[in-house]
Amino acid sequence: MLQQILKGLKKKDEGFTLIELLIVVAIIAILAAIAIPQFSAYRERGVRASMVADARNIATQEEAFFTDNSTYSTLTIATAGGQATFGTTTIKASKGNTIASTTTGTTYSIVVTNSAAGTVGMQSLTFWNTGICSYADNTAC
Repeated sequence: MLQQILKGLKKKDEGFTLIELLIVVAIIAILAAIAIPQFSAYRERGVRASMVADARNIATQEEAFFTDNSTYSTLTIATAGGQATFGTTTIKASKGNTIASTTTGTTYSIVVTNSAAGTVGMQSLTFWNTGICSYADNTAC
């Protein structure tokens, strides 16, 4: 009897059981379910930040142009991530952003759009010469 117990102890079982593997797969699935939506939210916030940055850069150029010429200039970057000449300065939009600047003599509005910015209400923002910035769903930038 003692020999059988010692023989059983000497036998080496190698590998993982099915239960151990299922537990590991379940843990990985839970972590993925938590991480993937968080990553998407971080990415959308980054895109929206690039939209605001582009709008503020164009606003700075508009004000510089107005200082020199007493009028604002119209600018359009229709290609996502494209560039355009603004007075004597070349401006490049961030990846995925399209920009349109509309002027009426002493006022302007800048519209920046990007389809990767999340929900439809957040995919377009408008920046006015008064410094007010809002998304299409009327939330502040």
